[in-house]
Amino acid sequence: MSQKLYENDYFYIEKENALIPWVKIFTQKPYKELSDCDPMTQEVLLKAMLVVEETMRFYYNPKKINIAMFGNYIPHLHIHVMARFEEDSHFPESMWGIKQRESNLHLPSFDNFVTILHDKLRS
Repeated sequence: MSQKLYENDYFYIEKENALIPWVKIFTQKPYKELSDCDPMTQEVLLKAMLVVEETMRFYYNPKKINIAMFGNYIPHLHIHVMARFEEDSHFPESMWGIKQRESNLHLPSFDNFVTILHDKLRS
């Protein structure tokens, strides 16, 4: 089971089990598509995505942030947000693509990232 990192009335954030910083933002209600959401949920969800992106950029200083919305296997609207590094195992491929190398990233504490993220999401 995934680790829930944050939750409010509109969405919750889970940690993806990966070697890179990677979270998924799920709507509380089981919407299938972003256009199914009411306007407030859309606004809050997209704002949360931007807060996660900005926090990852500030905290990890990645080469790139990847954001994806698929839902082919899990038809519950969610957004993947990943910090990518040239030295990660799949870069420049997607994390669902072909592994390019073994990775030995030395990154700051994910727990500290979560603490900063909490503060930013609450403000």
